[in-house]
Amino acid sequence: MNLFNVYSKYEVTPVKGKGSYVYDKNNTQYLDCYGGHAVISIGHSHPHFIEKISDQLHQLAFYSNAVPNDLQKELAHKLGEGSGLQDYQLFLCNSGAEANENALKIASFQTQKSKIIAFKNAFHGRTSAVVNATDNPKIKAPINKTYEVEFHDWNQLATVEQSLQKEDVCAVIVEGIQGIGGVHLADVDFLEGLETLCKQHGAMLILDEIQSGYGRSGHFFAFQKANIQPHLITMAKGMGNGFPIGGVLIHPSIEAWPGMLGSTFGGSHLACAAGIAVLDIIKEEDLLQNAKAMHQLLIKDLAALEGVKEVRAEGLMIGLEMEYSSAALRKHLLYQKQVFTGSSSCPNTLRLLPPLSITEKEVSIFLEKIHSSIPQTQYA
Repeated sequence: MNLFNVYSKYEVTPVKGKGSYVYDKNNTQYLDCYGGHAVISIGHSHPHFIEKISDQLHQLAFYSNAVPNDLQKELAHKLGEGSGLQDYQLFLCNSGAEANENALKIASFQTQKSKIIAFKNAFHGRTSAVVNATDNPKIKAPINKTYEVEFHDWNQLATVEQSLQKEDVCAVIVEGIQGIGGVHLADVDFLEGLETLCKQHGAMLILDEIQSGYGRSGHFFAFQKANIQPHLITMAKGMGNGFPIGGVLIHPSIEAWPGMLGSTFGGSHLACAAGIAVLDIIKEEDLLQNAKAMHQLLIKDLAALEGVKEVRAEGLMIGLEMEYSSAALRKHLLYQKQVFTGSSSCPNTLRLLPPLSITEKEVSIFLEKIHSSIPQTQYA
């Protein structure tokens, strides 16, 4: 049997990882400045992470949500403490797309409407409903186009207000920081304006923090630089450091009822063990502060690099927009300098999403490697 060939792949096969590095079968070391799409939050193979999952595996790997699971309660408690959102409620699922699917579903239940406002260059997932709110027609099948969606300009409120005045909008869904779109930052006034407009017109505000959450921005959630309380907050990626887990934080004003949502594997014992370990390590190693400190070391040098048009960054979510396509630079970094970085839908933008635990030494190594790579790839 062959694999269904839907992925463009690099010719590097990591077989193990440690901290901010991965290693191939020949034990060649690669600096991981991408974390598998921002998934690796606490570093590869962290001892506490391994211990928590291993201990749980020896006890009970899985049982359904038809029985109580105290690990879910522990995860919710620690997540509330870590994020400062103790009043919110938690629904656990398996991925970011699932989290956004459930958030849209809750919003539609609450408003009894179906029209969605999203933003140009948005990416919210590839599954049935959320792919319709993703600004990429190529990945939408006819079956996905089941509700009306409007894509508005990023950081612009005027057209959003005009649309909401029609009183037919279910929800506004917005990324805390646009990731795949090229690391575009949301202005504080923009986020606060969206909340005000949603309240005025009876729409739900959904903050997609799947990539920008869990300390990636230097805040626990990127939206927390603004004074807002979204109705729904979605998360996944760094939540499990590679173990599949996702979740929706639900405002206390929204009431649950039996059967409203459900998931066979969501919040499994192993997933919760992984999620608890991540929260423990973020707290114990003060990784939000480390993200801020490493951010300062990176952006000063990156902005001075030849051929850099713009650096867009918060914490360790960094978009480096070049004056030319970043593809050659990205490949040179991987194959010649042994550094993983990422692309975006903007062909000139190189994305950096290293573990939140990256050190000053590793930042220096990366800066030296990218500095020496640019002259060899410029305008290639």
